[in-house]
Amino acid sequence: MAMKRPRKINTYCPKCKKHTVHDVEKVKKRPPGELKRGQRQFRRVTAGYGGFPRPKPDGREKPTRRVWLRYKCVTCKKYVQPPSIRAKKFEFVEE
Repeated sequence: MAMKRPRKINTYCPKCKKHTVHDVEKVKKRPPGELKRGQRQFRRVTAGYGGFPRPKPDGREKPTRRVWLRYKCVTCKKYVQPPSIRAKKFEFVEE
């Protein structure tokens, strides 16, 4: 059973200070910054001879994935991103 959400939802907009129609979109993962401290350290440790810097996690994969949704107000065009939700499968439905 997949979690189904509509593409348009009526919810509160903090800029308009009232309930308005929002467009819902799924947030895509962007590539990590190569100049971030953690990424520089990771590249330094994995360079050359030697194994991976951290052990592989034991056990199974988690049964659910985090789904990040972003709401865009139709009237003022402001984006609001609430905390994530967990779902096995996620899909949008057209109404």
